[in-house]
Amino acid sequence: MPLMPSWIASANDPTGDFPLNNLPCGVFSNDPHDARCGVAIGDQVLDMAAIEAAGLITLSETPVFDLPYWNDVMDLGPDAWETLRARLIDLLRDDAPEQAQVAPHLVPLTDVRLHLPLVVSEYTDFYAGRHHATNVGTMFRGADNALPPNWLHIPIGYNGRASTVVVSGTEIRRPNGQLKLPDADTPHFGPCQRLDIELEMGAVVGGSTEMGQPVTVAEADQMIFGYVLLNDWSARDIQAWEYQPLGPFQAKAFGTSISPWIVTRAALEPFRSDTPAREVDLLPYLREPGPMLYDIDLSVLIMPDGGKEEVIARTNYTEMYYSAAQQLAHHASSGCAMNVGDLLGSGTISGAGKDQRGSLLELTWGGRDPITLADGQTRTFIEDGDTLTLTGHAQGDGYRVGFGACAGTILPAVEFP
Repeated sequence: MPLMPSWIASANDPTGDFPLNNLPCGVFSNDPHDARCGVAIGDQVLDMAAIEAAGLITLSETPVFDLPYWNDVMDLGPDAWETLRARLIDLLRDDAPEQAQVAPHLVPLTDVRLHLPLVVSEYTDFYAGRHHATNVGTMFRGADNALPPNWLHIPIGYNGRASTVVVSGTEIRRPNGQLKLPDADTPHFGPCQRLDIELEMGAVVGGSTEMGQPVTVAEADQMIFGYVLLNDWSARDIQAWEYQPLGPFQAKAFGTSISPWIVTRAALEPFRSDTPAREVDLLPYLREPGPMLYDIDLSVLIMPDGGKEEVIARTNYTEMYYSAAQQLAHHASSGCAMNVGDLLGSGTISGAGKDQRGSLLELTWGGRDPITLADGQTRTFIEDGDTLTLTGHAQGDGYRVGFGACAGTILPAVEFP
């Protein structure tokens, strides 16, 4: 699909994140107005509450856009999502007859504050990238036992904390926790010394299921409203001590950052891609009826305090072994009820090459091989004052569908107790 031209000139920039083909959903505020729903178009935000009040769009008998979250819109279901996208394209295409009515409701992105785009009902993080799982398993268990025996059969996941999912730009406090040094007999309590990122995609669930109701992979795909970039900040040393036998807990609970824009499933439709070939057949309930990954280029950037930003890794969402639809179908297969606003983290996305690894744990091979930055500084893990940023886009014909940045700066740990 080629670029869809818009009467908003900046939306026609082939290097911009937000062409008419995209129309991602976010929440913004600008003085003196409260936070409400908006859609990014070029270098502008379309005030959805304002155009709803003006009668330019109607999805429900009651207003759904004058709220600081998209949950109510998601709850209307896929037919409403399709109606919304079609109406926005009509209002913003280059020959739109209602340009004069729409123009007053555009706000420059430079003049707004962006907020979390949804109320996160529940958060589940998966461990579903094969290169990442192989790298981590090799470090800790050796190459012969890198993957757990269930890994090729099931998308492994754990329940995270919705309470600490934050929007890009929110500062992250270095966590304290129990740590045990290799030569120590007992643990101590103190600041994490091996702070890391995890480059992930997050699937935003826009549908719900009743307790006891499974869904097929195809049905799960239709329940996904859209996708965000996701950084599941990780305290590797806290994790190493606590994770057996039940997995991550405090090592992951202190912060998860997401990008401020939900890129809808419809916007990503032209970029569908197959999951990798499998040497082990999946059980029937997990088999995909068609391509359900997306060709999305992803990058990790670091900026030391007072320094310059630089890319330290590049990879692609097609490196995942399990799609978000498979993860959602597996999640519901036990009868677990799924809610509008549930967030599913893909798991760390890494490629086969050293510069395609989506975590510092992998990039430095557990701290053994420090990376050298452009200014000569080295890193094994994240230091206070560092800003880590994830970016991503799907490349189309004369346009790109981007997510905006997912960034966070690390603050020193609280002195405690």
